[in-house]
Amino acid sequence: MYLSRFLSLHALWVTVSSMMQHYPSVWGHYDVCKTQIYTEEGKVWDYMACQPEARDMIKYVKVTLDPPDITCGDPPETFCAMGNPYMCNNECDASTQELAHPPELMFDLEGRHPSTFWQSTTWKDYPKPLHVNITLSWNKTIELTDNIVITFESGRPDQMILEKSLDYGRTWQPYQYYATDCLDAFHMDPKSVRDLSQHTVLEIICTEEYSTGYMTNSKIIHFEIKDRFAFFAGPRLHNMASLYGQLDTTKKLRDFFTITDLRIRLLRPATGEIYVDEQHLARYFYAISDIRVYGRCKCNLHATGCKEENKRLLCECEHNTTGPDCGKCKKNYQGRPWSPGSYLPIPKGTANICIPSISSIGNPPKFDRIWPNISSLEVSKPNQAMSTVSSVQVANHKRANVCDNELLHCQNGGTCINNVRCQCPPAYTGILCEKMKCERDPGGCSQNSGQGAISHRPLLLLTALLGATGLHIC
Repeated sequence: MYLSRFLSLHALWVTVSSMMQHYPSVWGHYDVCKTQIYTEEGKVWDYMACQPEARDMIKYVKVTLDPPDITCGDPPETFCAMGNPYMCNNECDASTQELAHPPELMFDLEGRHPSTFWQSTTWKDYPKPLHVNITLSWNKTIELTDNIVITFESGRPDQMILEKSLDYGRTWQPYQYYATDCLDAFHMDPKSVRDLSQHTVLEIICTEEYSTGYMTNSKIIHFEIKDRFAFFAGPRLHNMASLYGQLDTTKKLRDFFTITDLRIRLLRPATGEIYVDEQHLARYFYAISDIRVYGRCKCNLHATGCKEENKRLLCECEHNTTGPDCGKCKKNYQGRPWSPGSYLPIPKGTANICIPSISSIGNPPKFDRIWPNISSLEVSKPNQAMSTVSSVQVANHKRANVCDNELLHCQNGGTCINNVRCQCPPAYTGILCEKMKCERDPGGCSQNSGQGAISHRPLLLLTALLGATGLHIC
């Protein structure tokens, strides 16, 4: 008997779960820009904030080295083995494929043996500094979602700076300093990300964790993105709602994880000792086998797709927006100032779609008569949550329909009256019944409003089904 009841309960839960799949999880993935919902008057669009999936951004990177001739092999030269710095019979020769170490080998697939890597010239001009700048450019604004990981085939450098740009390389800001001795190299006290907090997460630190010399298992340098996320989302990043809330309301935090370019400044190769051995300068050089950068195209929460076109990443904009980052409204959709989408309220956010321009709806005399409440457009409040209207362009200048049964549906159960106005249910207002009246109250909309009620439907359905089978929830 208990088995049959268990199976019945399991079947019910599967049924309810399948119905709940359309409800986002507690913090939302923001992977859908719009969905059709059904009302008494038919189908209407429901808009929400959305963003592209995170991906390996190295696939789309352009790399530049400075100085340009810093790669070894032209002319050919010998260097010392990684594991034995006094075995100096290895050769780098750009004219021979098996002996060449060009920059693209920093980004190829790893897992092969021996590993492939880029390598600089040796420190043959000591005591002149061996400085190398490796610039990674995307020609697109990127939001980082995971740690930046650099794998060295040589020893990790004694001194290095990771820098970022938000304006395509015109200006640069430090991301993190790396040194065997932070105080000596950069006049900074050594710290790690573990020393930071929510209040100091934007602090630029110098770390000594990743700057040791010739050690077989110590080749990797991190810039810790996830550890910084964890200050807001928890150690396992389970509370993403908290992180999204912070990103939504704190521009400096959002900008901290946003880049257009990265620059790796190699300032001093691994020496493994206090003094440089001038008799064996061929043992000092830089070699990088892998660089990993994970992130997503920044589309201002107006797109779920990002495509490569003419060797450039472009957002596939929705919400009537356009531009590489969906940073402006389309023509004829400038009824209010453009605004980015918002992660809030969780879990669907606010789409802040661009709405039809006044001039695209009709001529002024008739417009004034059929659309008197011009203040409902909230033109003077671009940073507030914006209303939701149809995505179909209303550019037919021969008619001035505010609503119809084809393109401009009255939303939330509203009725279109003679194509000139929507008759809204008691709880809704707005040109297309797109706004809840309670939003205008000082206290906002409570959980008992129409919007809050939808989240209880699966539970009510489960309770009803359990009652039908004679099962009870204790």
